[in-house]
Amino acid sequence: MKVLVIGNGGREHAICWKLSSSPLVSKIFCCPGNGGTGQVAENVLLAPLTVQGMADFAENQQIDLTVVGPEAFLAQGIVDEFQKRGLAIYGPTKYAAQLEASKVYAKDFMKKYNIPTAQYQTFTDPASAKDYIALAGVPLVIKADGLAAGKGVVVAFDQETALEAVDEAMTQKIFGDAGAAVVIEEYLEGEEVSLLAFCDGKAAVPMLPVQDHKRIGDGDTGPNTGGMGTYTPTTVYTEEIAAKVQQEILNPTIRAMAAEGVPFVGTLFLGLMLTAQGPKLIEYNVRFGDP
Repeated sequence: MKVLVIGNGGREHAICWKLSSSPLVSKIFCCPGNGGTGQVAENVLLAPLTVQGMADFAENQQIDLTVVGPEAFLAQGIVDEFQKRGLAIYGPTKYAAQLEASKVYAKDFMKKYNIPTAQYQTFTDPASAKDYIALAGVPLVIKADGLAAGKGVVVAFDQETALEAVDEAMTQKIFGDAGAAVVIEEYLEGEEVSLLAFCDGKAAVPMLPVQDHKRIGDGDTGPNTGGMGTYTPTTVYTEEIAAKVQQEILNPTIRAMAAEGVPFVGTLFLGLMLTAQGPKLIEYNVRFGDP
């Protein structure tokens, strides 16, 4: 079996390394790859790096399976393009990838299907967002609607930080079009846990729970990043909590996506907060974590 792995991070190195141990895999390509992937796979540099270009490569090389790392390509519809050409690929379609690609879509989806999450409001006008901040008070969480490489979320414990977050996203447009709308949420207290699951559109099989560290500074300080490090197992994620997450969040999500006519196939990543009222969903991601 020839496998193509898309991406250039530590995540892709881990995927290539694990695939290299399989007796079923005869050849691994990584596009574009990095120094680590080059030790276990053949790095492929395509210029420009486009969905169509990667699909052409997969066709020409007769790739048996493609595994997508970055969310950006999923949001661009790489799975749809590969499937249209009859190429096997692991990941959700463009529509299903909205669970990560749009915070507004994800929050409205959670509300529609009664999935426990923080109370929220969405805004497309910065003045209205600022008025709401003054009315609601802090702490609040401000999230850019679109993909922002893990940097589009600000936890604001004072009004100045909250207003600045709105300005940066909506007026200064530091995230480009991703900040055209923002979600403003209530602040949830508790331990944060990530749970990833393999999904086939009908069922979800969870992996081990993970706790990750997003903030850039020691002592959990500074702005959020795409991730500074993770560890598993974690003692805070008990069997009781696991059962509630499966019954109240994971299974309902899979059923709801099927009901929407877009069965979720791929890796579903739940960002969870373990609150005093039970586990609540902070966000969806639609791919493996990195790190």
